[in-house]
Amino acid sequence: MPTGAPQSELSQSELSQAGLSQADVRADARPDAEHRAGVSAQLKAELDAELDALPGRASVWFGRPGQAPAYVREPDATHYAASTMKVAVLAAAYRLADEGLLDLDEQVPVHDDFESATGDGTSYHATADYDSDPEPWALLGRSAGLRWLARRMIVRSSNLATNLVLERVGLPAVAAAWATAGARSSVVARGIQDYGAEQAGLSNLVTAADLAGLFTALYDGTLASAPACAQMLTVLLGQEVTQDVVRGLPPGTPVAHKNGWVEGIRHSAALVLPGDAPPYVLVTCVSADLDEDAGCAVVARVAAATWKVRADAGTSETGAASPVPAIDNSLLPNL
Repeated sequence: MPTGAPQSELSQSELSQAGLSQADVRADARPDAEHRAGVSAQLKAELDAELDALPGRASVWFGRPGQAPAYVREPDATHYAASTMKVAVLAAAYRLADEGLLDLDEQVPVHDDFESATGDGTSYHATADYDSDPEPWALLGRSAGLRWLARRMIVRSSNLATNLVLERVGLPAVAAAWATAGARSSVVARGIQDYGAEQAGLSNLVTAADLAGLFTALYDGTLASAPACAQMLTVLLGQEVTQDVVRGLPPGTPVAHKNGWVEGIRHSAALVLPGDAPPYVLVTCVSADLDEDAGCAVVARVAAATWKVRADAGTSETGAASPVPAIDNSLLPNL
C-alpha cells in the first residue's frame, strides 16, 4: 500500500524522460484534511450508489501519490488481476537491470511453450487467439529484444511478451517488486494461460490499494532506481489501449496507465497528469457481470468524477493526516 515513506524522488531531468516538467502551483490548490474529507463525501455521494448497483464489486483508490487517499472504496478487496499484473512484471525487469542481473537489450528466443508454475515439470502453451498484440507472434521462432517485449507487454498488453518477460525475470523478482511497493495482498503466481496452475489454485491477484502503491513507488522513484522509474513511466505514458480511463478524461490529458480485462473484469491503474493540478493516482477495479463496453464505461465514469475534484485530491499536511511526506506538488506535465 502507498503508506511507506519515500526514500527519494525523481529529479527533474529524470521526470522529463516521462514527460513531466516543473510548473508553478498555487499553495491554495492544496486543501487541508477537512477539505479533503469534503471531497471524499462528494465522491461518495456521486459514485457509491451507482457502484453499489453493479452486479459485482468495484474498488477505487484516488489521491495524490505519497498521501492518504482522498476517496477509497473497498481498497483492500482482492480482484483477479487480469493484465494489471504486467506492471509488476515490468518493475521486476527494470529492478533486475538496476542490479546488473539482467540486460534489457538482450535478445531472447520467442516461443509459445512455457514451464507451468505448478512445479510438476509440465508445460503450457500460449495461443495467439488469446492475445491483443500480433507483433510478438510475428517473431515466433526468432528472437526479440527484452526491452521491446516489456514495452509491448504494457502498451498493447501482449500476453506472449508477458510470458517471455516473466520467464526471464522469474516469479520471485515480481514478488520482490510488489513487496517494495508495500503490497499486502497482490501476487503474480503464474503466467498467462497457465491453466494447470490456475486449476491448482495459483491465481494472479490485485487490490486497488496495492496498485496505487505500485504507481506511487514508480512516481516517487522508490520502486527501482530513479532513471528506471522514469523509463517505466515513459512506457506507461505510451499506453495504446485507451477505451476505459482515458474516456473519462479531457482529450490529450497525459496519463501513465495500465488496464486489464477478461470476461467480467475491467481494471485500470493510472497516474493522471493534469496541467492545472498536481498529479494523482486513480485505480479502479471492477469485477462484475458486465460486458466489455459496460465495464469500460464504469472506469470512465469514475475517471470523470475524480477529474472534477483533481485540485482537491490531496493535502499539504503530513504526520497523522498523511503518514507519507508530501511529494513535491510542483511536478506537472509539460503540455
